[in-house]
Amino acid sequence: MTILVTGATGLVGQELVGLLLQNGHTVHYLSTSKDKLVYNSNYKGFYWNPKTAEIDLNSFTDVEVIVHLAGANVAQKWTTSYKEEIIQSRVLSTKLLFQTLQKTPNNVKQFVSASAIGIYPDSLTNIYHETDTDIDVSFLGNVVKQWENEVNQFEKLELIVSKIRIGIVLAKNGGALQEMAKPIKYGVGAAFGSGNQYQSWIHIHDLAAIFYHVIEHKLPGIYNGVSPYTVTNLELTRAIAKTLDRPLFLPNIPQFMMKLLLGEMHHILFSSQNVSCRKLLDQNFQFKFAALDKALVDLLK
Repeated sequence: MTILVTGATGLVGQELVGLLLQNGHTVHYLSTSKDKLVYNSNYKGFYWNPKTAEIDLNSFTDVEVIVHLAGANVAQKWTTSYKEEIIQSRVLSTKLLFQTLQKTPNNVKQFVSASAIGIYPDSLTNIYHETDTDIDVSFLGNVVKQWENEVNQFEKLELIVSKIRIGIVLAKNGGALQEMAKPIKYGVGAAFGSGNQYQSWIHIHDLAAIFYHVIEHKLPGIYNGVSPYTVTNLELTRAIAKTLDRPLFLPNIPQFMMKLLLGEMHHILFSSQNVSCRKLLDQNFQFKFAALDKALVDLLK
């Protein structure tokens, strides 16, 4: 099968592309950087620019599934202009894919999009499932709402439409885990605020496998891309310190201090979302790294 991937050179994209190629699929990918384009027999790059609505139509040749991962990194300082970039990178790219499919003959049967658990309201008591419709009033909640609204348009094309709401991705080569581990390695790690905020996480291997499972079984709808075992920020911080065999003796970092340092972006560190993956388990998905200690040993040792 030929699968078109956007955001293929990003953290999650690279992991998923590796899994697709390993299973004998052909991958086409769209990139805004012409110097990132390669053209092999089973891995072919094509240029696009969502800001100017430019896209190479050859990228759709024989494609049956589109996996949409493209979007600006939210873990950068949220200036007014960068906040606009975060929204536009998701909305414009999704719109361009929809408009292109709408007016171009194609064989696409399924559209699988990344999304984020940031859509769920900040809560220390709720456990969130895919059926919950309340949306967080934060900037991220609004970003995900706009993003998913654009993804929903693909249902008009009578495609199988799937959305993976991704939690905190733990990976070896970048992402949140490596940033959290840095101060802990130097003995200056600490939890944020009360440390009681829930952090629904996922090992990058399992996240790629979730996307593959949804493609392979043609599963429509929303799926929470998180581990079955959500932890608090304090538990996550302690587990990283234990894995690295480093002490944790500093007091928790106050919220006001991170707000001074990061501005509005500090919300990411203090927001609490306890998210369930029961729906995935009911679809017979099997996690390789369900337990946090196993995931951390794999990624940090």
